[in-house]
Amino acid sequence: MVQRLFYVLIALALLTITGCSNGGETTKVTIDSIDAEEVLTLDPDADIFQYDGVIYKTNIDWVEELSLTKDVQIGEIKTRNDTNMDFKDEMANKRPVGAKIFSVKERGGILIVESEGEILKYLAIVEG
Repeated sequence: MVQRLFYVLIALALLTITGCSNGGETTKVTIDSIDAEEVLTLDPDADIFQYDGVIYKTNIDWVEELSLTKDVQIGEIKTRNDTNMDFKDEMANKRPVGAKIFSVKERGGILIVESEGEILKYLAIVEG
């Protein structure tokens, strides 16, 4: 009798364990990008540009304090848009057309823009 009860408990435990598993499913976590309209609504004077679907913003204190090394050029500002909030890749609201966009060696999520002898650090603005 005790042996039979033991086997029933083992069977119930196995059924519970297999019934509660997710069957090998994976969960994907994504971080959404904020668009230019959201950034400019919160900060109308923000200096931003869009690259690869992500809005980048400068004048962020902790980013300005970082010592960063310019890496390879990955693009340039092709359009200036200071009249509305509909942005496309390689479009800026304050940087001139032709400003060069560089990656940095030290970390992702930060780009450097060089224009007219000025070097600016931009942080990717994402939700998360």
